[in-house]
Amino acid sequence: MSGSDRATAYPPHQPMQGPVDLMPQQQHEGGQAYQQPVQQGYYQGEYQPYAQTPDGYFETYDQPFQPYGAEPVPESVYYEAEPAPEPVYFEPEPVVLAVPAAPMAGARTAARGRRRKAKQKRHGKAVMAGTALLVAATAGWYAVGQDDAKPGIAAADGPGPEGVSKPDQPAPAPAAAQAASDRKAAAPAADRSQTRADGSVAAIPGLGAAFTAKIPAGTTQVVVASGQDKNTDKNTVTLWTRTPEGRWLAGETWQGHNGKNGWTTDHNEGDLRSPIGVFSLTDAGGRKADPGSKLPYDKDPSFVVSGTGFFGDQLAGSFDYVVAIDYNRVPGNSPLDPRRPMGSKKGGGIWLHVDHDGPTHGCVSIPEDKMAQLIRTLDPAAHPVIVMGDATALAA
Repeated sequence: MSGSDRATAYPPHQPMQGPVDLMPQQQHEGGQAYQQPVQQGYYQGEYQPYAQTPDGYFETYDQPFQPYGAEPVPESVYYEAEPAPEPVYFEPEPVVLAVPAAPMAGARTAARGRRRKAKQKRHGKAVMAGTALLVAATAGWYAVGQDDAKPGIAAADGPGPEGVSKPDQPAPAPAAAQAASDRKAAAPAADRSQTRADGSVAAIPGLGAAFTAKIPAGTTQVVVASGQDKNTDKNTVTLWTRTPEGRWLAGETWQGHNGKNGWTTDHNEGDLRSPIGVFSLTDAGGRKADPGSKLPYDKDPSFVVSGTGFFGDQLAGSFDYVVAIDYNRVPGNSPLDPRRPMGSKKGGGIWLHVDHDGPTHGCVSIPEDKMAQLIRTLDPAAHPVIVMGDATALAA
């Protein structure tokens, strides 16, 4: 707002009135002459004139002038830096997995020193890597695998011709024994060093010299039924064919069953074991029509069985297709022929027949479609035989 609008009028500016003394010129040592107004004032309780020196300090005029001298400059002090310590490298100690023995009382001091050194090295990368290795090795010690084999269902067999009128009901086999049987029920592997490009081998694997010698020279078809344990009721069945060069070619391998109690070299009626040996295969038959057999085939409604096996498995259809195993029988006759050359005590009616998912009284069983395939394949001109028994016995 303009001055004319103000409510209060201010008096005009008046210069300050006061005594002004002119300080006489005076030459200071190390300074310059000067002259400037000096105001009077109080200094240390007295009213004295004072003035300002060129260096900015005030000095009263009633004190003698003291020139300012140059103060000596102290010599510079230089500090020499201490040399940096040389780096210390630690060589990692080898990781020892075994727990060391406690030190003896006499070596307590040395052991304490070693512990302090180890504590310094613990921060090194090499020691950290060694610790990681130790942890991994320890974890490996506790990484224990488990057997994932599942025990099969123990089943009892269709009586077959031997024991049809007197079925058995024994208790099931222990699960652990059955699991071991399952793991071992695999076809014997051929010796790769003798295998040619066509897959043929010089000898049937799993057969020792004794059983190989029992195979007739004119036989070119061999059915091998092998169980991995003397007391197992499961086996594998493979048909081998001899080539013109005398080598052997494997056909399919099928899972089958045999006598509930396993294998024996001295079979007797009712022992529930399959006989071990080499037996010819000369006759076939069954309740169903001939599937295309080259062997003599006897279709007869008498090839029938009913009821259940040892573990409740259904026996119906077990004799739809059969091939007689020439153990204690007269070859060249129907599998139903009841004659027993070695006497009834030695049993008989040992057949290859349809599997009913359970052990037999002494026969060898394979799935129905495989039985039909086998009947079509066996040729009297090949003089087929079956070699049967547990793996240990066959390897002799």
